[in-house]
Amino acid sequence: MDDAAPIKPPLKVLLASPRGFCAGVDRAIQIVERAIEKYGAPVYVRHEIVHNKHVVERLKALGAVFVEELGEAPDDRPVIFSAHGVPKSVPAEAKARQMLFLDATCPLVSKVHVEAQRHFEAGREIVLIGHEGHPEVVGTMGQLPEGAVQLIEHAADAELFEPLDPANVAFVTQTTLSVDDTADIVAVLQRRFPAIAAPHKDDICYATTNRQEAVKRLAEDCDLLLVVGSRNSSNSVRLVEVGLRGGSDNARLIDDAVGLDWAWLDGVATVGVTAGASAPEVLVQGVIDRLAGRYALTVEEVAPTRETVTFKLPRVLTS
Repeated sequence: MDDAAPIKPPLKVLLASPRGFCAGVDRAIQIVERAIEKYGAPVYVRHEIVHNKHVVERLKALGAVFVEELGEAPDDRPVIFSAHGVPKSVPAEAKARQMLFLDATCPLVSKVHVEAQRHFEAGREIVLIGHEGHPEVVGTMGQLPEGAVQLIEHAADAELFEPLDPANVAFVTQTTLSVDDTADIVAVLQRRFPAIAAPHKDDICYATTNRQEAVKRLAEDCDLLLVVGSRNSSNSVRLVEVGLRGGSDNARLIDDAVGLDWAWLDGVATVGVTAGASAPEVLVQGVIDRLAGRYALTVEEVAPTRETVTFKLPRVLTS
């Protein structure tokens, strides 16, 4: 009797690079970890520090308590603001309550806040390109008085937008949008308002841009694209959209290896794998390992861009 293991069918995996954690996410997670080390548990975090359920659950186990509003946190424990940024009213409330607070807002989101403030002080009407209700959008609009920022989500909205003074308009954007969709909206605004003030440098962050470019490079060569990330992660959802638009026949968003459905691989010869900027690399490796359990894998890295960006932690956590 032949007891040899059955031969696994071949499967090619195209692994997007870069993928996973960006510098802003890495900094935000470190802020929570260091705060717990320095001040002990519990440490409160307003909103999910980043949009990934595995990251949030791990930090909960270390002693982080996640709340949606500052009113849910006690006065006598440290509180951390998420990487997405918060309206100005939130730190103002924390100061009024004499709370110890740490701001984990991504520096590239803070850059957008500064730009919006500058346009407001110059008397310009401000357009924010972004998704309604996303914490980053809420935080950016909350930098200025109510009504000072108009939200535009689609090119059709840009066609309908009517400023008070067409010659005195500026735009900023959410940092995690589809590069191509945003370019379409900006093109409408610039056609309608040639004098519109634009960011000195694109507001869509380097990590979002790099991950979308990597997906575009591999999408047309894979039969199935797997994006590791949570459903409330804007940049992860955009990667699925970019993959479908870029030529992948099928693109799926999964939280982890458990979310992999073998039926998706029927007739598939090549799988693309990437991860949103808030998804840890261990989850990507989990997907690869699960695939390797059933298939003879050949793994090839695509668009190997190396990211070297880092952001400093708050001084209070490093001294």
